[in-house]
Amino acid sequence: MKDSIRPAKLADTIAEHLEQLIVEGSLRPGEKLLPERELAVRFNVSRPSLREALEKLEQRGLLRSGRGGATFVAPLLGPTFTEPLHAVLAARPETTLDYLEFRTEVEGAAAYYAALRATDVDRAQIQARFEAMEAAHGHDVPAPDLAREEADADADFHLAVYEATHNVVILHIMRALAEMLRQDVFFNRAKLYQRTGVRQLLLGQHRALYEAIMKGDPAAARAAAEAHINFIRDALVEISRADARLEASLRRIAGGDIVAEK
Repeated sequence: MKDSIRPAKLADTIAEHLEQLIVEGSLRPGEKLLPERELAVRFNVSRPSLREALEKLEQRGLLRSGRGGATFVAPLLGPTFTEPLHAVLAARPETTLDYLEFRTEVEGAAAYYAALRATDVDRAQIQARFEAMEAAHGHDVPAPDLAREEADADADFHLAVYEATHNVVILHIMRALAEMLRQDVFFNRAKLYQRTGVRQLLLGQHRALYEAIMKGDPAAARAAAEAHINFIRDALVEISRADARLEASLRRIAGGDIVAEK
């Protein structure tokens, strides 16, 4: 009896193609797919085969349905991963240093691989994100709005670096932590802005990272990324110590109010 080779089912082929786009990051969490009719034309397949493929991916948690029958890309690491972690970290401010320690390792590795593997498309995206950061840096707006605008540009720049690593684990873990990254960046900037000249220093650190990646220098990119996060960590530690000294001074002054006169 001869072995027979069955051709792959069309719906499975479509599902595998879409899965690859999701895993490699070409389709981002939250993005809305084309309507079924247009997507079938784009892929040159029948609507029943496309519908079956979409249903398979939805059952596996890679896609989700929205209002009006729209289909969206689901995050590989959803809120069950990020929300409990975010809640714990938010309730324990001292874990900020743990998070920055984690980021030192991840940012260093991401920068290294981005410099090594970035395509022309990746470099164009990184350039656009860096230029957006420069533009935000040059805006003359109230401090809170400035911190938020620069924080968003900062986070977008780092996410572009993660995409350029072509490492799906780094990409999807850091995408899942993207909102925490944005809030972390905002918190750090709000604290760091208390020091004169810090905005310019932070921009210079990002420029060093950007230039190393664009030049394709992995060692320099890793060093720039690690120096950037270490600067933030060291500055926050010093600010925290200064705050503690100020609070101790205020307590000593206030203490006089509850001491009986001799």
